[in-house]
Amino acid sequence: MAAPVLVCGSMAFDTIAVFEGRFKEHILPDRIHSLSVSFLTPSMRKEFGGCAGNIAYNLKLLGGQPVPVATVGEDAGDYLGRLGTLGIDASRVKVIPNTFTAQCFITTDLDDNQITAFHPGAMSHAAENDLTGTPAQWAIVAPDAKEGMFAHAERLQAAGIPFIFDLGQAMPLFDGADLRRMLAMARALTVNDYEASVIEQRTGKSIAELAGSLQAVVVTRGAEGASLWADGKEHAIEPVRADAVVDPTGCGDAHRAGLLYGLTSGWDWVDSCRLGNVMGAIKIASRGAQNHQPSRESISGMLQRAYGRSLPPAA
Repeated sequence: MAAPVLVCGSMAFDTIAVFEGRFKEHILPDRIHSLSVSFLTPSMRKEFGGCAGNIAYNLKLLGGQPVPVATVGEDAGDYLGRLGTLGIDASRVKVIPNTFTAQCFITTDLDDNQITAFHPGAMSHAAENDLTGTPAQWAIVAPDAKEGMFAHAERLQAAGIPFIFDLGQAMPLFDGADLRRMLAMARALTVNDYEASVIEQRTGKSIAELAGSLQAVVVTRGAEGASLWADGKEHAIEPVRADAVVDPTGCGDAHRAGLLYGLTSGWDWVDSCRLGNVMGAIKIASRGAQNHQPSRESISGMLQRAYGRSLPPAA
C-alpha cells in the first residue's frame, strides 16, 4: 500500500458565476464612492476546492494515500461524501459546529475580470485540528489560516514527519519573520515564480541561499516548467506541453501532488518534480480544480513520453 501523506490545508467550495457583459460598462468611475451594482449571471457552477482537497484529489489519481487535514463546516456533507466515494481517508477532516465551510464567490465578466468575495468560515479554526498520532511518510503544509499552518508545522516537526511548505495564497499573511520561522521547520519549499520573488524580498535572501538549509526548493514557472534547487545544484525541469490551456485553477496543487507521490515512491527530487509538471499539464486542460479524470495509465504514458519514466506499479 502507498505510504500515507498528510495534506494540511484548506477545503472550500468555489461558486463561479458568469456575467455575460463587461463590468466596465456598469461601474462608473465617478460613482465608485457610492457603488451599488447588480449583475445577472445566467451561468453558475459550484466546484470542490481548497488546497488540501485539490492536492488530495490529485494524489489519489496517482494511487497515493492522501490524508487531508482540514476544517469544514456543517454544510460539508457533499464534500465529505465525495472524499468517501474517492476512497480518500477523511478521518482528519474536522467538522466545526455552527460554521460554514470556507467559500469563495467569484463573478467573472466577458473580459475575464473577476470580483471575488471569500468567507473563511471553518478554516479559521484550522489550529484546533490536531494531527498528532497520524503516521505519515511525508506531509505538506499548504495555504490555510495562518495560525493553523504554524500549528500543523509545529506538530509535524515534533512528530519527526518531514513536510513541504507551500506558501501559495497565504502569501499576504507571512512577513519575513514568519517565513524564516516556517522554513526553519520545513524540509522543502514550493512556490511559483512570483511568490519566490516575494520571499526573497521579505527574507533578504535569494532562493539559492534559502535552499542551502533545505532539502529542496521548487519554483514553478507555468509553461516554462520549473526550477529546482536540490543537492547543492540548480536544475531546470523542462515543461510538459498541455493538450489545451483551459483553466489554471488548481494547477499548483496538482503539481504538489505529483511531487509528493514521487517522494513517497522513493524518487529523487528531479523525477518527482517532473511528475509534478505532468500533473499540472493535465489539470490545466480541464475547467475547475477537481474535474479532470485521467487514468493512472494515461498519466504514466504522458510521463513516459515527456521524460522517459513510468509510474511504479499500483499498490
